[in-house]
Parts: sequence; structure tokens; C-alpha cells
Amino acid sequence: MRDNITTMRELENRALVFRDREDAGNILAKLMETSLDADAILLAIPAGGVPVALEMSIILGIPMDLAVVSKITLPWNTEAGYGAVAFDGTVRLNESMLAHVNLTDRQIRQGVEKTKEKIRQRNRALRGDRPFPELSDQTAVLVDDGLASGFTMLCAIEAVKNAGAFKIAIAIPTAHEKALQAASALADHVYCPNIRSRLPFAVADAYENWYDISEPELFEMLHRK
Repeated sequence: MRDNITTMRELENRALVFRDREDAGNILAKLMETSLDADAILLAIPAGGVPVALEMSIILGIPMDLAVVSKITLPWNTEAGYGAVAFDGTVRLNESMLAHVNLTDRQIRQGVEKTKEKIRQRNRALRGDRPFPELSDQTAVLVDDGLASGFTMLCAIEAVKNAGAFKIAIAIPTAHEKALQAASALADHVYCPNIRSRLPFAVADAYENWYDISEPELFEMLHRK
């Protein structure tokens, strides 16, 4: 395990350790409250990262914004992604997966462009015309509800680096150990209370109450912020 990972050994390889995403945010905030830089800003990855980050923002008393990122999905399976696109147009492809799926170059390009347009529309809908935060003198803390393959987070890290972040931290309640190690190699620090090494891995297995957040519910959460 890398030295830049802060975890909770008592939660290692355990399931159902959080009541819900809000409880996970509470635990995360307490895990990082004594070591987090005073100039930090939380950047939640919608949708699952939003309720986690909202709870953290309240407890830690630091601002929150959004880092809109989406996976590029297979034409025949919208649950499986072969890469991701971030808010600034950054694209990251899972080359090892692409080597095993029968996609043409044209299909890959179409998938990337479709996802870029989805990101543009979602970023506009969720953030309006607000400029992205100035990060040159801040620690950007990327927040999601968990890491499975980790590709969405890797793309988010690259985009935030492109935005000029002074330092980058990652805060996720649960993660597969392999994905976490890959993400930690690109970040200054990682906070993850529930690291699991077994396969198969599902983010939802860490939560007693986990479900896909609808767009209306997401808008309501952000409106309450």
C-alpha cells in the first residue's frame, strides 16, 4: 500500500460498512479533517459523489463544486464503459479492454463524441454558466461514492491537473485495491476508509442503502446546497 493512502484498517475487506452515501461522507470527513489543507475545495463527481461531498462540505466547512465526468459505454451495454470523458473534453480510453471487445475505430470515435456532447449538456444543466473554480493555489479533492475500475476517477484527475490544481486529493468511501493503487499514483493523497481486494467487486456492496440517483433528485440536492 502506498504511503499517500489513508484508510481504516478495521473496515478493510468488509461489506455493508456505510448506512448510505451521507453516512459515508460523514466517516470520510472525520478521517481527513485533521490532515486536509485549509485551502481545499471538494469537487464531486455526479451523481454518486454529490451526497457524499455535500455531507463532507457541511462537516469540514469547505466549499464544494462539481467535476462532471462520464464513462464511454459500449453500444450494446450501457453499464460497461471502455473509457471516460471529463468536463474539459479530456478523454481516457481503457486500451486493455478495447483489445478484447469488437469495436471499430469509427464506433470508438462515435462513442467518444456522443459522451462529449452528454458532458457538455450535463455540465451546463448542473453548473449553469459558472466558470470552473480557479485551482492554482488550492487543493482539489475529487469525491465519488466508490471506485471499481477507477477509469472515471483517472480521467477526472487528468482534467483537474489540466485545470492547474496546486494539489490533488481523492476522497472515496470504498474502492477496489487495484483501482485505488492506480489512482493514488496520480494524486498527492487518497482517503478511503473501505479498501477491498476481493473479486467480484461492486461499489454498492459497501452500502446498506445504495441506489442510482435520478436527475431530479440530483438537482434537488444541489438546489439545497
